[in-house]
Amino acid sequence: MKLKAEPTAQLRLLDLQAIDSHLDQLERRRRNLPQLARIAELSAMKSELADRLVLIQTQVDDLSREQRKADADVEQVKTRRSRDQVRLDSGQVGSPKELEGLQHEVVSLNRRISELEDLELEVMEQLETAQATLTEVRAASVVVESELATETDSRDVATAQIDAEIAEGQSERATTAGDIPADLLKAYDKLRRQSGGVGAAALQQKRCGGCSLEINPADLASMITAPANEVVRCEECGRILVRAPVSGI
Repeated sequence: MKLKAEPTAQLRLLDLQAIDSHLDQLERRRRNLPQLARIAELSAMKSELADRLVLIQTQVDDLSREQRKADADVEQVKTRRSRDQVRLDSGQVGSPKELEGLQHEVVSLNRRISELEDLELEVMEQLETAQATLTEVRAASVVVESELATETDSRDVATAQIDAEIAEGQSERATTAGDIPADLLKAYDKLRRQSGGVGAAALQQKRCGGCSLEINPADLASMITAPANEVVRCEECGRILVRAPVSGI
């Protein structure tokens, strides 16, 4: 059974379609705000930097412990050497063998101190490098956090503006939809869901305004002779075709 609707109601379908198309555009804008891509990128950078901070801080802590141990080892050996040197300088070592052993020990301790100081210096250099890297990563994190906050604020402002436009459009849609018979509105909404957001289009210069295909002569003749209150559809795409004053038929 073919739908029936007054020509004015059918024309209102075109107004409704224009509103719906605009609302669809607004939703796409909302989903594809340029800030969203940058926020995703910055969020990934923030996560990566956070992981690096944990890793580098662990390195700094480990190297700090190594340095404290190296410092303690050097001081311990130096203390022992000082004790031995005091004994040598005091002249209280009477046994030549003991004296020789003590002298050898001082030489060994000097060598051990040199080795430990080299290790201490190496650890210090590694610690300085790790601390410098930690400072750089922290600074980078601050920059990323700042830009992320800025982009988030910008997104929120843009989203609020779009939401306001959507609310206005939805209000206008409700008013326009109220002028369209329920059965015609139901058919339009179903076709819109099935046809990529376009449920009704104007018949323009023998073409469907929805799929842009030319109407074949037989179908066009049927549309021309159909009663004004009969709702016609494109045989190619199935969309409702509105015979508007600009149709040129």
